[in-house]
Amino acid sequence: MKLPPSSRFQLTEDLNICRILNGMWQVSGAHGRINPKVAIESMFKYFDAGYTTWDLADHYGPAEDFIGEFRRQLIATRGQEALSQLQAFTKWVPRPGKMTKNIVEKNIDISRQRMGVDCLDLLQFHWWDYRDQNYLDALHYMAELQTEGKIRHLALTNFDTEHLKIIVENGIKITSNQVQFSLVDRRPLVKMVEFCQTHDIKLLPYGVVCGGFLSEQYLDQPEPNNFRLETVSLKKYKNMIDAWGGWSLFQELLKTLKAIAQKHNVTIPNIAVRYILEQPTVAGAMVGTRLGISQHIEENAQVFEFSLDAEDNQTLNSVFSQSRDLMQIIGDCGDEYR
Repeated sequence: MKLPPSSRFQLTEDLNICRILNGMWQVSGAHGRINPKVAIESMFKYFDAGYTTWDLADHYGPAEDFIGEFRRQLIATRGQEALSQLQAFTKWVPRPGKMTKNIVEKNIDISRQRMGVDCLDLLQFHWWDYRDQNYLDALHYMAELQTEGKIRHLALTNFDTEHLKIIVENGIKITSNQVQFSLVDRRPLVKMVEFCQTHDIKLLPYGVVCGGFLSEQYLDQPEPNNFRLETVSLKKYKNMIDAWGGWSLFQELLKTLKAIAQKHNVTIPNIAVRYILEQPTVAGAMVGTRLGISQHIEENAQVFEFSLDAEDNQTLNSVFSQSRDLMQIIGDCGDEYR
């Protein structure tokens, strides 16, 4: 099985990515015990099927080390040229505070060392507290490191539209912003999408299947209590579902998705991912990989075999119209982290 050409997206002149990114938050802990040897073997299966793009972070446990080891094994078994097929996007999530060139460079160097690369493909920057404006200094130093060849492309994660605008106005070229975006959380459509379209910034959404909630597994099921949710992702996205409209409306959404899935002969997660991939400025979407525990390589490939039609979108809109306004409750993209 190999993914079709429609699974690829030209993110930048020199970065052609898979539109389903392998999200590595799942190796950071609280998603099941990961065996490193089995995890690397699993990474080869994804890579060979065409899922060549990985999303990770400095604080996702051993994620950067896994990429480093995977690169070493790829060179050893397939030769140096095989590396050109691999894309690994990491994040830097510092504590707010004074930013110097030395602090920024030291942290970037740690990621480069762990991942076994001279230059990071895409560095996605997160900042916890907008009241501390040192984030602009950090970004200016990262732009310098980009010129020096340590970072290929600069990106953001969980920045809201207002602060993305400030960064752009400060002359910093941003390739993408990674934000939560799903059938449940459609906040990016309010302000973010329009700004990104105007400034040629792509979105890399996460949470597209709400940690697994957007699946057949939860259809016609009683509302789970927090103690029975076995991963951090499920706990996080259950809170989003509660804020959005609660379990009863979520069941209505799942029933609607099941009907659309049957019509296209695919699964509920396929519809959830496809919906996000069809939104403006979306380059690709994260789907979490619990390496060596569970994988959905063949199922996820079905995302590229169909498109949603006007009737599908109309049916979904009838459910959305009953939900609460998350923009009012939470605020813009990423505000839940501040």
